[in-house]
Amino acid sequence: MKKIKVKLLEIKEEPLAIRTDFIKLDQALKFCGIAETGGHAKELVEKGAVRVNGETCLSRGKKLFAGDTFEYRDVRFKIEKEAG
Repeated sequence: MKKIKVKLLEIKEEPLAIRTDFIKLDQALKFCGIAETGGHAKELVEKGAVRVNGETCLSRGKKLFAGDTFEYRDVRFKIEKEAG
């Protein structure tokens, strides 16, 4: 029997500070630089490439609040409310 090595994907977590009470998923994807345009953000979400709080999200208008996370590939962003 042959052994197979599996390399686990390391997820980097980065903060995403917002000034408002929430940010919509498509806006967050543009704000952090994952998506170049709203259309690109829509495409990523519709393909199921984005996870929100650990679950695949197909709603680009999903509201993200402080404490929520979203991930794309090997990066996870945590929403934080900016003080002030």
